[in-house]
Amino acid sequence: MLTFALIAATVLVSWLAFERPALLNRLILWPPAIDRSKQYDRLLTHGFIHADWSHLLFNMITLYFFGRVIEREISALIGPVGFVLFYLSAIVIAILPTYLRHRHDPHYRSLGSSGAVSAVLFAFILLQPWSLIFIPIPVPAFLYAIGYMAYSFWMDRRGGDNINHSAHLSGAIYGVLFMLFMDPGVGADFVQRLLNPRWG
Repeated sequence: MLTFALIAATVLVSWLAFERPALLNRLILWPPAIDRSKQYDRLLTHGFIHADWSHLLFNMITLYFFGRVIEREISALIGPVGFVLFYLSAIVIAILPTYLRHRHDPHYRSLGSSGAVSAVLFAFILLQPWSLIFIPIPVPAFLYAIGYMAYSFWMDRRGGDNINHSAHLSGAIYGVLFMLFMDPGVGADFVQRLLNPRWG
């Protein structure tokens, strides 16, 4: 499945970047390199490198559990390549607000696939709002979404923890909008599912 291919590619590139600091520095989102050197590929490549193994593991486990469902749904709508395009575009779209905010900041750097993974997660929540997400206690997906958005918004305003909460927010919004654009009926289905709880 394409989800496994994306996971494999991310693990490989992240591992290589762990071993080669020069590679990490070339792939990381560093706004001045985009602005001055026109290295626009960094808007995408930063999503394939991570700060450490725990950062990588968390994102890839989340992608594994939710990506397979979304891959099936998107493949049914626009073909299997559509899921890859969704994921890659989510990396770019999720980071754009951050890039624009820090465009002239030579001290800012960002890396990780969290924005794209958030897009996948929220696309899943739109389809299955009553599925249980363990954090570690089981919480209905739509309640998790509300808490996740509120926390990300608050932490983005507060700052200071070296996590790009803005990308989480942008990715989540993109995941929902992408699914609604691909299949407008998803919105009505979401409301119906929300009004008719089915746990699990």
